[in-house]
Amino acid sequence: MTYDTIWRSLSELYPAGEAKAIARYLLEVGFGFTSSDIYCDKITQLSPEEETKLTEMLRRLMNGEPVQYVTGLADFGGRQFNVAPGVLIPRPETAQLCDMITEHGGRDILDIGTGSGCIAITLALNIPGSNVTAWDISDSAIDIARGNAEMLGACVNVMKNDALNPPDDKETWDVVVSNPPYICDKERASMNRNVLDYEPDTALFVPDDNPLLFYSAIAGYAKEALRHGGRLYFEINALYSDETCAMLREKEYTEVTSHTDMFGNKRFVTAVKG
Repeated sequence: MTYDTIWRSLSELYPAGEAKAIARYLLEVGFGFTSSDIYCDKITQLSPEEETKLTEMLRRLMNGEPVQYVTGLADFGGRQFNVAPGVLIPRPETAQLCDMITEHGGRDILDIGTGSGCIAITLALNIPGSNVTAWDISDSAIDIARGNAEMLGACVNVMKNDALNPPDDKETWDVVVSNPPYICDKERASMNRNVLDYEPDTALFVPDDNPLLFYSAIAGYAKEALRHGGRLYFEINALYSDETCAMLREKEYTEVTSHTDMFGNKRFVTAVKG
């Protein structure tokens, strides 16, 4: 097996450029190869045990499983996070949200729906003196987030809490951030198989008739739980940017602003508790 045969096999599922990127990620992360190793076909020097491992990994990729689940690792903000099918794979757009929060800072920070812990851990490591808490309702996500925090040396308090039934907190946080479920069921038909078949539905989808289900609940909680001047940060569904902003204004947040991501899509909304 060579790099060329791997990416050509994957090109049955993905465009050539994406197939090559997946093949490189597999070999770099899964086997520690450098770019020069890959292009010099050092893969041909794998031991029989490593060849067996590579064959199994390629089989999983050919079934549409994301390469991050196959290797167990995902890049986020220049760090590697452990991932598994119980949590969403961190996206580069979400790292932009972390950059926005880091720029403004904050001491007491809450990440709601933490998943792999990528947001909470990144903020804990990037904002000196911050006290970061992370919530999730999934036991598997909590285990993964705690493991990532320990692996990366981040002090994060990971707790089990339901965003739709939050505690009665008052003026507890300087920052509340969330990347909650926001894809409507009707959008399934346009989504890639590797997302639908492997990433957790509970972290992705909301009912068609209530696309702001989590945003409204979190904004209601944060209205009481943020300190005066505290900031609320959301990653959003671009289709509902205007509706999200309108909801926040109705709840009397100030400085409600939508922001575009690196691809030019409306991806974030920020607001301030007046």
